[in-house]
Amino acid sequence: MAKFVILGNWTEQGIRSAKETTRRAAAAREGGARMGVRMIDIWWTLGQYDFVAWVEADDIQKAVAFLLALGMQGNVRTTTLQAFDAAETDRIMAMVP
Repeated sequence: MAKFVILGNWTEQGIRSAKETTRRAAAAREGGARMGVRMIDIWWTLGQYDFVAWVEADDIQKAVAFLLALGMQGNVRTTTLQAFDAAETDRIMAMVP
């Protein structure tokens, strides 16, 4: 299962309807589930980003499709980081000569 950290910012459209952000997040969670993407959690933040989400997907292609669908709604722009747990990191490090 591929893991991702999503750093997000509201667009101008998104900030105008900021009061709906938790409902939009719930809809994204449900839509993602239908696409093979599980939103583990989401946190609204202060500072450079408006929210941070942790998601898992069956594969990278499903994650990309989810992010495209999310962005096409026009409420957010995202920066996405693929994440690795300790076991995955150990397997990666074992391949390093």
